[in-house]
Amino acid sequence: MHNSVKEATGDRIFNVVNYAVLSLFFITVMYPLVYIVSASFSSSDAVISGKVWLWPVDPGLKGYKAVFEYNAIWIGFGNSLIYTVVGTVINVVLTIIAAYPLSRKDFVFRGSIMFIFVFTIMFSGGIIPNYLLVKSLGMLDTRWAMILPSALSVFNVIITRTYFQTNIPHEMLEAAQVDGCSDWKFLTRIVIPLSGPIVAVIALFYAVGHWNSYFNALLYLKDRGLYPLQLVLRSILVQNQIDPSMVVSEEDLVARQGLADLLKYSLIVVATVPVLIIYPFVQKHFVKGVMIGSIKG
Repeated sequence: MHNSVKEATGDRIFNVVNYAVLSLFFITVMYPLVYIVSASFSSSDAVISGKVWLWPVDPGLKGYKAVFEYNAIWIGFGNSLIYTVVGTVINVVLTIIAAYPLSRKDFVFRGSIMFIFVFTIMFSGGIIPNYLLVKSLGMLDTRWAMILPSALSVFNVIITRTYFQTNIPHEMLEAAQVDGCSDWKFLTRIVIPLSGPIVAVIALFYAVGHWNSYFNALLYLKDRGLYPLQLVLRSILVQNQIDPSMVVSEEDLVARQGLADLLKYSLIVVATVPVLIIYPFVQKHFVKGVMIGSIKG
């Protein structure tokens, strides 16, 4: 009896400590996000003077108005959208095409090809060889430089391959072959329709990667008309460069520094919202796809 009471007390203490640590972690993660949103809706004077702490001070939409009047941001937003949509489609198609044969036990060279794929995770050429390769292919300062160099993720291939091995029974393939179904038809009409969770997961991984990508743009792009949104955001956050065309009145000219600080927070929110909009649509597949795809090797 004494042991059971002592154990219950220990569990109670563990739960209290666990909730306290998790709550502290949650606050640590959430506060910067709340602050950014609050600052984006506050006045520039309140942001500069440090009055913004939790809730917006002198709320308004001045920062967002400046964001949408800045032409480079619209161009960057459109470029990021193109890179994300086109890149994600290419990524998903190539991942499925690579993962499906590797999931087949009757594929003779799957061990050797899988070794080559995994080898690229541990060893890579580096930035300079990648740059020379992109240059030799004539992709410098083109949209393809933002899409093709990251067209395939070996990590996602492994997850997708494991999902196919776990969820597509070999007996289903044999039954389809008896009915005269080709490998291509089996992939497109049976495998892919049954693989919604993993397709949603890898599509989300790829889309977020494309949307947040800026390093490839630094390496391969010189034309500002091809810059993605994240590179425009970087130029404002890091270099604090603002086109004078975004200042639309004398009052804005006087408060240019305040407008610059306000623009930073507003632009962070604008750049984050598209990903937040996409996530709820794939959330129901996310845990299932990742867990099932990583259970077996």
